[in-house]
Amino acid sequence: MKKLVCLILIGVLFMSCSKEDEVAVISTKFGDMVVEFYPDIAPMHVESFTILAKEGYFDGTTFHRLIPGFVIQGGDPNSRDDNRMKWGTGGRAGKYFGIGREKDPDTWLIPGEFSDKLHVRGTLSMARTRDPNSASSQFFVCHAATPQLDKQYTVFGQVIKGLEVIDKIVNANRPKKENPMYQGPDGDYPYDKIEMKVNILKRSDAISD
Repeated sequence: MKKLVCLILIGVLFMSCSKEDEVAVISTKFGDMVVEFYPDIAPMHVESFTILAKEGYFDGTTFHRLIPGFVIQGGDPNSRDDNRMKWGTGGRAGKYFGIGREKDPDTWLIPGEFSDKLHVRGTLSMARTRDPNSASSQFFVCHAATPQLDKQYTVFGQVIKGLEVIDKIVNANRPKKENPMYQGPDGDYPYDKIEMKVNILKRSDAISD
């Protein structure tokens, strides 16, 4: 009986000492999105995003690309600039993952971690170039299911609170909203900056029952 009690106490102590999951809170003028991470399927992407967020790397950057029925994209440090032509061209990984020059953080990229996780409404996934191993700091949140991206882009999280914020952001005014025939490279860029601040918090601190 004493052994059973001891085992129970050890189990309780272990549970109380176990590390609570961290989530990201992406705050904008339209409200907050709370995002849970998937470190089991995309550990490098989760680690990179978390490192950058804790550095304040995302703070003051914007959701610079808005496509209804598709995604809202952000995480580019160049989006702080007033020159819209620079938006979508910057970014780096949070640490050296074997791609780029180890002593030059601006060259750091993340290898692809593609999985069977689907791109659904609220999915947090990582943007990249045509090179599958070129993810940096730019990410996107799906406005709707986007099966064409499945197994080609790295899913590393999901919005679990604040889905309505995606709708508000994606419907902000931009050239293609005013004129669907607009052909400029900034057609999906909002006229007014949608700045973000990203905090990493314990799940219990971010979501109250």
